[in-house]
Amino acid sequence: MRRLPFLLLLIAAQCGAAGLAQAQPWPGWPGPPPAGYSASATTAERHRQAIEQLRAQADQREAEAERQRLQTDRVLRLLEGARIPAPAPPPATAYAPRLAPLPPPARLAPPLDQNAAGVREIDAWLSRQPH
Repeated sequence: MRRLPFLLLLIAAQCGAAGLAQAQPWPGWPGPPPAGYSASATTAERHRQAIEQLRAQADQREAEAERQRLQTDRVLRLLEGARIPAPAPPPATAYAPRLAPLPPPARLAPPLDQNAAGVREIDAWLSRQPH
């Protein structure tokens, strides 16, 4: 029974040491890095791939936003087309309409002095025969 906890402790120590030994600057290769391997080039390639992934996501979001804009415009046109039209406004006039009818025109009174100078000539001219 005393061997079991000791064995478990030994296995746990081996696992911990194996975890430390796996931390390498190049991912997944046992032994030294291959010829031409550059840690900075690998990091740059990872960054490039991450940027491409972000650009693809941005393009997808932009396409979704455009689709939603088109759908919104379509729904707005459908709603405006289904709206009951407002009554037509009355036509604009060049004058202000009167609220009350006009009074009847006043009768013209004849001049007080029918014998004034020029009255007889005017009457004769108005009474002449048309051409």
